Amino acid sequence: MREKSKQKSNILMKIITIVIFISAITAVISLAPNYIRKNTTNRMTIIINNNDVTESMKFEPYIGEYNVVYMATKDIANFFDQDIFYDNKYDQIITTSDTKVAVLPLEKNEIYINSSNTKIFGNATKKDEKFYLPFSELKDVYNIEVNYIESTNTLTIDSLDREQNKGNASNDISIKYKPTIFSKTLDKVKKGDSVIIIEKKDNGWYKVRTNNGIIGYTKDVTNIYEVREKLEDKKQIDGKISLVWDYYTRTVPNRTGTKIEGINVISPSFMELIKLGQGDIDVKIGTDGKNYINWAHSNNYKVWAMISNNGYQDTTSEILNDYKLREKLINSIINTVLQYDLDGINLDFENLKLADKDMLSRFIIELKPRLKEYGKVLSVDVTAPDGSENWSECYDRNTIGRVADYTVFMAYDEYGSSSTSAGTTAGADWVEVAIKKFIDREEVPADKIILGMPFYTRLWEESDSGVTSNVIYMKSVEKNIPEGTQKAWNEDLKQYYIEYEKNGKTYKMWIEDEESIKAKFDLMDNYKLAGAAYWQKDFESDSIWNIIKSKINN
Repeated sequence: MREKSKQKSNILMKIITIVIFISAITAVISLAPNYIRKNTTNRMTIIINNNDVTESMKFEPYIGEYNVVYMATKDIANFFDQDIFYDNKYDQIITTSDTKVAVLPLEKNEIYINSSNTKIFGNATKKDEKFYLPFSELKDVYNIEVNYIESTNTLTIDSLDREQNKGNASNDISIKYKPTIFSKTLDKVKKGDSVIIIEKKDNGWYKVRTNNGIIGYTKDVTNIYEVREKLEDKKQIDGKISLVWDYYTRTVPNRTGTKIEGINVISPSFMELIKLGQGDIDVKIGTDGKNYINWAHSNNYKVWAMISNNGYQDTTSEILNDYKLREKLINSIINTVLQYDLDGINLDFENLKLADKDMLSRFIIELKPRLKEYGKVLSVDVTAPDGSENWSECYDRNTIGRVADYTVFMAYDEYGSSSTSAGTTAGADWVEVAIKKFIDREEVPADKIILGMPFYTRLWEESDSGVTSNVIYMKSVEKNIPEGTQKAWNEDLKQYYIEYEKNGKTYKMWIEDEESIKAKFDLMDNYKLAGAAYWQKDFESDSIWNIIKSKINN
């Protein structure tokens, strides 16, 4: 009896031991790093450029009629277009990419891409107080490939401007969760079937994506080949930008037979807004302008035509706050650029309402892709970061710096015509502080900042009645200094200073000349800026171009 009891006890202990062992193995398989299970098994898996972003999605995409994939605009903003915009006035969504501006009216099966209308199967819609776009219908907008794999409930999205390589399974293979044979099998691939190669690990394993949208690891890949190569953006100009503004009111300057040393871009004032013109522009080109463009191109200068708002605050505000007027203006700019074979645009909008700050950015966001579609450059003029509402605070330099090809810092009028005290036009210390703010505070990339330099200064007159000033061109500085007046070098400003008395009044001038310009070029070099710009042609002394040539070509 005791023997039987003992046998039963032994059997029971063995059973308990086996159960414990199996439980331990199960726990290891369930909890060990090589066997981690996803927390999103009941959701659609989202793979964007071979990254599983499922847990980063704010809202799950869904499949609508005609197998159209819908995605929330908040997720599109996170992964594809941070500037996606709901236009309340016209009840439409505006989204942009490198070369496309797409407008989708809500609840209409249509899309406007770069102002051309197309019918689509889905529509922009509002669901549970959230906006959704027919994402799979936007493949041409975002330049992507979209595939929904129903068997694994997986959505794969691939940017077509990225490199992609594939390989073939050398055997019937198992795709592992981790690069080890002890890891969980996620998918099976038959010999000869293709997989997307994500990367090769040092230990001989490949990270791959299967046709089921499953990402994992295998060693058994052969015949690796390139499906597409990475598309690289090519800059219009290699090296430093050297731009001179060529301003005129009505008559295009005749530059035939001349050459400007040291520049590679010229910006004539070819376009300006018409006051209260609702997006119409005055194009000041004509036959003389065509000759000017031919002259510039024959000298290998790029022509970035300036478009000015002429300081028309109300006109500018009306355009910026109405999509249809913005579109009208953009189309006019594009038509002019193409008609006259211009190389880019220099946007010079000044005297703006603070309330229009974001809408100026919106205009730039919508203009940039239209220009890039044709390989044209967008540069935007802005002032120093600190100043008055209409002169300085009206620019979102961070957005402009991110979107535009170049941000042109008009580094002058530190003391301008409205100043109540005399001072320098552009002291090197002030310019440097502003450059640091652009880079550090506004986070504008240094290699997208063009430093604007003045070819002028001011002669200040101080009397009992107050302070006034007159603009003095660089070429006329010496004519405006009385004989015997001594120049004093200011090391902080990197400028010569003069002061003299005449007829009971005090006159002061902080001189812009070769030495002050050299100091500004030193700042351009020290902060690795994109280049320099000069306001304006015909203000300069002849000798300045040799200085510019030597500095730009360093």
